[in-house]
Amino acid sequence: MDYRPLGRTSIEVSQICLGSMTWGMQNSESEGHEQIEYALDQGINFIDTAELYAIPPSAQTYGTTETIIGNWFKRSGRRQEVILASKITGPGLDWIRSGRNKIDKQNLEEALVGSLQRLQTDYIDLYQLHWPNRGSYHFQQLWNFNPTFSANEVKDNILEVLQTLARFIQEGRVRAIGLSNETAWGIQQYLTLSEQQQLPRVASIQNEYSLVCRLFEPDLHEIAAAEDCGLLAWSPLSRGALSGKYLNGARPEGSRLTLDPRPDLRSTEQNEKAITEYLALASKHGLDPCQMALAFVNSCPFVTSTIIGATTMEQLKTNIDSSKIVLSDEVFKGIEAIRQGFPVPY
Repeated sequence: MDYRPLGRTSIEVSQICLGSMTWGMQNSESEGHEQIEYALDQGINFIDTAELYAIPPSAQTYGTTETIIGNWFKRSGRRQEVILASKITGPGLDWIRSGRNKIDKQNLEEALVGSLQRLQTDYIDLYQLHWPNRGSYHFQQLWNFNPTFSANEVKDNILEVLQTLARFIQEGRVRAIGLSNETAWGIQQYLTLSEQQQLPRVASIQNEYSLVCRLFEPDLHEIAAAEDCGLLAWSPLSRGALSGKYLNGARPEGSRLTLDPRPDLRSTEQNEKAITEYLALASKHGLDPCQMALAFVNSCPFVTSTIIGATTMEQLKTNIDSSKIVLSDEVFKGIEAIRQGFPVPY
């Protein structure tokens, strides 16, 4: 397993990060614990969660995943072996802090206290902002993105957030900070204000990235490279779609799309065509399509860690083993040819 620096911190994380959002919904607590132990045995030291999880989000599943991880820490006594990442939820859900969950000083304090209690730990290694207060083009909002906000108000809020996070770090409750579902403009404001005000520096940005979602390029790629603020890639298999299991309207029993009531905006005609071509490319080169997709993300120079998720141990083992796959130049050429035909398939 390869390990990579988390921004400019002293923390090193495995190139594969164990995602946990299915625990408490698609996976039981015991299954979550089994996944953790197998992942650690394979050299993974990085686990990502959020106060929002399990997914799909609801008042009933809120905080469940953190609780499952906390119970494992208590039972195993292995907290020191894990680089733990969690997130504060952005605005928009009326069942989190009575709907008054804008990311600010008060909500950061309440969210952190709640996460630490559920996780049964006194610190979080990487504390992230799940999405910005002003909204963004992520979560399939690209075609409707219309940034209308007061830049000065946003900058004032960012300063308050950074000052609050600085206190968390001074108190030892947080080691490093990160963003999620951010834009190039947003991350640059954080970086600029932290430098101007001598406040903690953002170490990473967790955005969606896969063969069929490459919005991180080119602008965020440039920031990641120049500012040592690497990508933690979520949904590198596009919610499992890159396995081909959802083609032609298929909905396997127990799969994410059968459980999530939210609109499925990824199932477009263009995306199905793109996935079909990626499946053919993998077959041509004798590759497992999921491993090819993950190996591609692993290979990107701006990626710090690829966040995998699995509902079965077989899936987990296959996903982790992608770290051993080195794609040939011919495969990379095939990937780029497909991308040119389907640059933004959903």
